[in-house]
Amino acid sequence: MNQSYRRTNTTVSLINYHFIWIPRRRRKVLKSAVHTRVTELIYEKASELDCKIVSLAVEPEHIHLFLNCSPGLAPKQIMHRIKGYSSYVLRKEFPHLKKMPSMWTRSYFVSTAGNVSSSTIEKYIAAQGKV
Repeated sequence: MNQSYRRTNTTVSLINYHFIWIPRRRRKVLKSAVHTRVTELIYEKASELDCKIVSLAVEPEHIHLFLNCSPGLAPKQIMHRIKGYSSYVLRKEFPHLKKMPSMWTRSYFVSTAGNVSSSTIEKYIAAQGKV
């Protein structure tokens, strides 16, 4: 993986986050058209937040997202915005998702990674769904 450092007038950074989150009650709703749409929505919101998606894997009952972000965003802000936006749009476009009390659980997993472990995480995410 050849990631470059982000540079501004006052900072130089390389911040990578590995996120995992699930739909409410771990329901297998991220299939077919919902899978495609949630992928598009995550890319849209990440671009809006000035985050670069290094790797993304959408499984029927969970999502792995590996992002390169600026230091101005906390992981909590990133998750709040991605989950909030995707939930709103998905439930609006797919009426069967409105039957769920909410699209996502409030919880998520996050870890940081530098250049050394980034390639390991990318390989792990790429292997999702191939077992």
